[in-house]
Amino acid sequence: MSSVSVFIPVLNEEDKIADALESVKWADEIVVVDTGCTDRTIDIARQFDCRIEQLTFTGFGNLRNESVALCSHDWILSIDADERVTPELKEEISVVLASEEALETYFIPRRNFFMDRWIKHGGWYPDYCQPKLFRKGALTYRDDLVHEGFDIHGRLGYLKSDVLHYSFRDLSQIIAKMDNYSTLGMQKMQQQGKRASMLSALLHGIGAFLRIYILKRGFLDGWAGFVIALGNFEGTFYRYAKLALHQKTQKN
Repeated sequence: MSSVSVFIPVLNEEDKIADALESVKWADEIVVVDTGCTDRTIDIARQFDCRIEQLTFTGFGNLRNESVALCSHDWILSIDADERVTPELKEEISVVLASEEALETYFIPRRNFFMDRWIKHGGWYPDYCQPKLFRKGALTYRDDLVHEGFDIHGRLGYLKSDVLHYSFRDLSQIIAKMDNYSTLGMQKMQQQGKRASMLSALLHGIGAFLRIYILKRGFLDGWAGFVIALGNFEGTFYRYAKLALHQKTQKN
């Protein structure tokens, strides 16, 4: 059976990293990529059989490409500190690694949890965000600051078993991530030469809310679905609003 490397980028994940590492302790190599932790994340990681590397964050696309380069084995599994590999997924990965007919890249469905419930609507399941299992060299991340795209070199498949995703501990984490990601998103749009106004910010925000809550039936997830849709409104609104204000400042 082929060997697999797991890489986990981290930034202040002391409340999550132990469970993530425990879920992949079966891997042949685990690389924890420290992007500037100031809490106990790295101290906790050192209690596991893993290698710790440090990288300067210049965008999520670069971070993932540099993390892949740090891995030693032919197969790569990418997970974040808030994700957990289930025993069922571990077994399915083992079957893939042992098969002579294995493809080059695989999407893995993410089962997202929020407000103590599995979120099944609003585009949150199966949430194939990007391939997570791939042969080294078969996947290249694009040079994006956030919401990084990717290019696949070879055949693509889909696994059936879920990776569990516990993205937010509480509302404070949603607000903090929304602020951080809206800034990165604004910078990405600026690099793409996009323009914005406060009116376009409002319209895009409303569109994001309606897409998640109505079109993708987020309302079926109760208050959790509403909070998620509202968070998408805020993140989208502030991304465009920050760009509009930045462009206005540049003119003055």
